[in-house]
Amino acid sequence: MSRIWKVGDNISTDEIIPGRYNVTTDREQLAKAAFIEYRPDYAPNVRPGDVVVAGRNFGMGSSREHAPISLQASGIQAIVARSFARIFYRNAINIGLPILVCDELHGAVEDGGALHLALASGRIELTDGRVFHVEPLPEFVLQIVQAGGIIPFVQAGRL
Repeated sequence: MSRIWKVGDNISTDEIIPGRYNVTTDREQLAKAAFIEYRPDYAPNVRPGDVVVAGRNFGMGSSREHAPISLQASGIQAIVARSFARIFYRNAINIGLPILVCDELHGAVEDGGALHLALASGRIELTDGRVFHVEPLPEFVLQIVQAGGIIPFVQAGRL
């Protein structure tokens, strides 16, 4: 089971990682700054395989890749949101961070709860037995995620 980090609507890239931390590309340093002001409890407590569950318009704001990189580097398995800002969605796919759209999940879970996410099928099961089905990642996008991002995907000659 994956622990849930629940966040609200309209979370900007500056709330994910404030601009003053975007002076490095060191993934470990970026992970330490993830949600540093919005959720100060996040970086010291996130565990590999955890899932961020967000409201609407997650990742709005600047087009910096630091925001999805900081979350991916923190070890999360995926982000499930009601909707994503378009540039954040594209940046997440480009770095191989799985993101799924599920309108109903946000209202059905509590921060700190748990879920099981089957990425390939889009099946999400909560500890109380409720099941949510989201549209799985398209096969091409899943291949990019499995390759670790668009650059490793292209380097492997898969495009």
